[in-house]
Amino acid sequence: MKVAIIGAGASGLASLKECLDEGIEPIVFEKEEYIGGLWKYSEKIGKGGTVYRSTIINTSKEIMGFSDFPVPKDFAPFMHNRSVIEYFELYAKKFKLHQYIQFKTYVHDIRPAEDYIKSGRWNVTISHTEGTTTTRTTQTFDSVMICSGHHWDPRMPSFKGMDVFKGKQLHSHDYKDHQGFENDRVVVVGIGNSAVDVACELSHHCSQVYLSTRRGAWIFPRIGFGGTPFDFQFNRFVNMIPISIMKIILEKYLNSRFDHDKYGLRPTHHTLAQQQTISDELPVRIVCGSIKIKDDITCIGEHDIKFADGSTETNIDTIVYGTGYKFGFPFMDSSIIEVKDNTCNLYKYIFPPDHMHATLAMVGFIQPTGGAIMPMAEMQARWITQVFTKKCQLPSQAEMLADIEKKRREIADIYVKSPRHTMQVDYLEFMDELADLIGCKPNFLSIAFTDPKLALRCIFGPCTPSQFRLCGPHPWDGAKEAIRDTDRNFTAAIRTRQLKQTVEHKNRKVLMLLLEAAIIPIAYLCYLKGDTIKANIIDAGK
Repeated sequence: MKVAIIGAGASGLASLKECLDEGIEPIVFEKEEYIGGLWKYSEKIGKGGTVYRSTIINTSKEIMGFSDFPVPKDFAPFMHNRSVIEYFELYAKKFKLHQYIQFKTYVHDIRPAEDYIKSGRWNVTISHTEGTTTTRTTQTFDSVMICSGHHWDPRMPSFKGMDVFKGKQLHSHDYKDHQGFENDRVVVVGIGNSAVDVACELSHHCSQVYLSTRRGAWIFPRIGFGGTPFDFQFNRFVNMIPISIMKIILEKYLNSRFDHDKYGLRPTHHTLAQQQTISDELPVRIVCGSIKIKDDITCIGEHDIKFADGSTETNIDTIVYGTGYKFGFPFMDSSIIEVKDNTCNLYKYIFPPDHMHATLAMVGFIQPTGGAIMPMAEMQARWITQVFTKKCQLPSQAEMLADIEKKRREIADIYVKSPRHTMQVDYLEFMDELADLIGCKPNFLSIAFTDPKLALRCIFGPCTPSQFRLCGPHPWDGAKEAIRDTDRNFTAAIRTRQLKQTVEHKNRKVLMLLLEAAIIPIAYLCYLKGDTIKANIIDAGK
């Protein structure tokens, strides 16, 4: 079986590796001369991914790593984009992926082959550049995996007066660093992660930065209780507690860091109704006065901007639009996959339900809550390759359409209406859902009988991707050790000054022994509760 993979970013690399595991013959088409996709920084406008020079990841390395290749323990818990690329290079080297990638290869067209009705095959038209020579060819593949991502086509807003503004205007996609903005008066539009990061960075160098937001946002930290990554504590328990309770807990916790009312950030929606904005620095920059929160823009003049609250800021030099991205498939006709209002019909966000054959799959066209896209894309690829090799079967078209509609209702019940929320998925729920289909979802009850400490770690610790390599197709012998080493890996990277070893408190030892003794009944309850998690979330959302 020959499979074409479009893109050599995180999703493309994971898809390539999973194809090799299943004995599939893959070839990756990558338009650039490097791997890493959006994580590759470039000085040139229009080159590289979406990252700027100082970008660091918003999820900890233990949550974002691939399931059978954890991030090295000496890497920082929240990696700089250089380290992310280095990790991808190590992953590609470990599994010998480079030889299957065609760099400088642009995909022009993907369409059904002449014998598609019978075979399900696809024609892929590409142009490959070698030196000064570019050749264009069409090749036929049994299946295609689209891994081109959804953060490459910037969405620009439309404000009255944008065409008369005399200063600089750019999308955050084209922002590289603070150079050239020194002493400017800057308005940053949006309150997603990119907008907030750009505003915070510029606030160290500009005379004044204004952050314009339509709805406000709850600001989540990278660092949680005790200085450990917040996602260690968040990504497991958000699914074990009904959303009606969790949103109250989170609101109290986030307001304990700083009062969102006083800082002009509090939105009208609850804490889980929007993609998380993650920043430890924003409240500090606000109290320093270097960032001022403003309402939505109503009108732009030659050098001034008016806001919805009636205020006006003058002598504005630069506007940066952190307003997100559109997604689509420019190399495919809309009759193959139609994208409308930033959404399209995809079963499990992967397979078009109206195709005769399950031979076209999307990887990474999701927006995770409570986790990272890397292991989620890997899980998608694991299932896709099982479908390609007929080890897993898709349900009927009616069942797939019903599932798509159900997920849309869930999104509408939980999230505020926005183009960025059309692909929103919960990390643990989505991982469990696909793991069930693959047969790699861990059974905590069974683990509790054979290894109580490991079961305790799985249930009450962060849901690391390695948990999905304990069983099922292509298990990994190092999974147990990787799960146990989660805390040690975090500490090893940050404790660069060694302290004298302290004696562990006796009460803590007693507590751990009691928890271990209770692990089997706890595991059983969690096992039983697994099927009711989604129902609780939906009911609470309604």
